[in-house]
Amino acid sequence: MSLANTVFVLNGPNLNLLGTREPQVYGSATLDDVHALTAAACATHGFMLDFRQSNHEGELVDWVHEAGRAHAAGTLAGVVLNAGAYTHTSVALHDAIKGTGILLVELHISNVHARESFRHHSYISPVAKAVIAGFGVQGYALAVAGLAALSQPSRA
Repeated sequence: MSLANTVFVLNGPNLNLLGTREPQVYGSATLDDVHALTAAACATHGFMLDFRQSNHEGELVDWVHEAGRAHAAGTLAGVVLNAGAYTHTSVALHDAIKGTGILLVELHISNVHARESFRHHSYISPVAKAVIAGFGVQGYALAVAGLAALSQPSRA
């Protein structure tokens, strides 16, 4: 296992309501279910998991800064960010990600491009290494697998 072995999984506003909020869009899995699924995915890839949720933009920005410090220290493999509605509104998150240089996968449970037009624009995508959308909560496991692949030295 490399020193860069921690994955931050950061969840934004209203994700604490998973399981009850619009199950036709987000499914019936709870945030605790997502945590368990993500922990299993991290274990499969030899990562430690730091899993968090906040409804507050500033707290998410602070966590991205913390991830940046872990990245600089060589202990961070990457970040999975489901910024929720802040995806479409937060220049502050964009600037924090860009400023830290972290390896980040943007994640959406639903296919945001098949939803309301205001969800089609992301302030996160331009500073993310990859974007996963529309796989339901299984997208979290895919994002962890993607981070594992992206954090490996190139074999080219």
